[in-house]
Amino acid sequence: MSAPIFVDHILDGAADPTVIRNRETGEWWMYYTNRRAHHDGPGWEWICGSPIGIATSPDGLTWSYKGTVSGLDRPEDTGLNTLWAPEVIFAGGEYHMYLTYFAGAPHSFDGIKRDIAHFTSPDLVTWTRHAVLPLTQPNVIDACVARAPEGGYRLWYKDEDDGASTWTATSPDLYNWTLDKRVLHGRPDAPPHEGPNVFTLGGHHWLITDEWRGQAVYRSSDMRNWTRQGLILDTPGNDPMDRCFARHADVVVLGQGMDDLAEMGGYAEADEAALFYFTHPEWDEAAKDIPETGAERRTVVHVARVWVEDGVLKADRDVTGVRLS
Repeated sequence: MSAPIFVDHILDGAADPTVIRNRETGEWWMYYTNRRAHHDGPGWEWICGSPIGIATSPDGLTWSYKGTVSGLDRPEDTGLNTLWAPEVIFAGGEYHMYLTYFAGAPHSFDGIKRDIAHFTSPDLVTWTRHAVLPLTQPNVIDACVARAPEGGYRLWYKDEDDGASTWTATSPDLYNWTLDKRVLHGRPDAPPHEGPNVFTLGGHHWLITDEWRGQAVYRSSDMRNWTRQGLILDTPGNDPMDRCFARHADVVVLGQGMDDLAEMGGYAEADEAALFYFTHPEWDEAAKDIPETGAERRTVVHVARVWVEDGVLKADRDVTGVRLS
């Protein structure tokens, strides 16, 4: 059964996980949005004012809390600020983080401009802020970056103001970005969604998004044009804390943990991957639209095994873990 692999016992709100291998130590590092599940402020304050948490593991099976990332706030933004959904990759000899950021910890999102900012680090600990990406504005979140088949890099993100759709931008070097196009429509023409994640497995490129009813799956031969497959992880797992929809996921393709994204190009033939996701274990999603109590708001991280079978992406959430190394 897929019991949680990680629970943040400080704020009880680990969400939006992304997992990368530390090239110096060989450990696996998980960065996550550290929601304040039991904060008693009004409105949406409990998902704002969130730092980025870190957990580490020697093998992907057992995880330990390591603290939070420092140095991500803009110097002029004092007090609590909101940091969401980190994307962390290694390329060109350094680590890159693309992070949703806005100042303060508001109870309402009216008038709030959400940006995606770029940071780099030599060691996954010390981060340098570079720039806000020139994307559709003013309300963008949830970055994902992958090496493009034609060379350079592509970034996928959610445009909240465009019906909760997915857009892309391109870059030759991870520093300079050009807005590309909308690749997945949102409301009213298609399901709204968030948390895009792109990876290559079993000879195909895959894009998954969180539709708040499971993970939508799309397949592509070029990372530009996508064909919908359906949903995975939309039915309950067997563990009592995994009987909810799998939300905002990250995929680690087995055997690629130490590769440089700039060199590997994303095309290594692999048969299996680990999909990290979070759930609200005590929120009855069918009964109410919004979690209202601290117990309902708390989130935990799980892992599923994913593989490709006859050109179809499959997932099994009822596993005790997926060993990464």
